[in-house]
Amino acid sequence: QVQLVESGGGSVQSGGSLRLSCAASGYLHSSYCMGWFRQAQGKAREGVAAIDSAGITSYADSVKGRFTISQDRAKNTLYLQMSSLKPEDTAMYYCAAASGMTPVQALAHTEWFADHGWRGQGTQVTVSS
Repeated sequence: QVQLVESGGGSVQSGGSLRLSCAASGYLHSSYCMGWFRQAQGKAREGVAAIDSAGITSYADSVKGRFTISQDRAKNTLYLQMSSLKPEDTAMYYCAAASGMTPVQALAHTEWFADHGWRGQGTQVTVSS
């Protein structure tokens, strides 16, 4: 059984930065794609960033140049460095892991990515203007 636990969320002003972490416990095969998706209140899930075991990444257009996904697979930890935050980045951020997907596919099929592997309980990010 795999558990994913996010941390690092909080409240910041527009232009600020946050670093999210996702600690994975249990056996997570190295072939899994890991990533972050978010869900704002009343809105659909949105894939944010994903990374595979080789370090290949994919980002949503809305966060390119501002967010950076990284991983330390030896520590089973996934990170999301968020900079130049905007009010529209306000959402619950979830960590997820799934097999059989590339990072591009994980973002293009966020619902499948979120529901057919493992995901954490989420961490809230609130950006005020």
